[in-house]
Amino acid sequence: MVTSGKLLPDYNAGMTSTDWKTALNEELRRAEAARARGNEGQARVCARRAAGIAIREYLRRRGTPVSDASAYRLLTLLRDSPELAPDLREAAAHLTLRVTEAFILPVEADLIAEARKLCAALLPDWESKAA
Repeated sequence: MVTSGKLLPDYNAGMTSTDWKTALNEELRRAEAARARGNEGQARVCARRAAGIAIREYLRRRGTPVSDASAYRLLTLLRDSPELAPDLREAAAHLTLRVTEAFILPVEADLIAEARKLCAALLPDWESKAA
């Protein structure tokens, strides 16, 4: 996976395994809570942030410098990576989709489930704690 641009400090650089797991699970918990309140927009944002945490940890483990701290940018890098399985690239693509003017996704997808799928595939030692 190629990154370009100015290198930024690695978001997860000082995180222990407990820290990134805690942060990841907390974002997914927030996503589920937002959905339960009927706030699908916030659920999407939290799902993207959870995926971003997982991608940063995945890249850190591979020794790849993180060139952008944005979860969206990391998702686009993953989406465009030929090394990744097609279903995982599709999950990353779904997480980067913009909503329509009616504030709905242009495809039928559960972004929380897509984020969980990415997290589990990229970080096999992560244990999903469904909310």
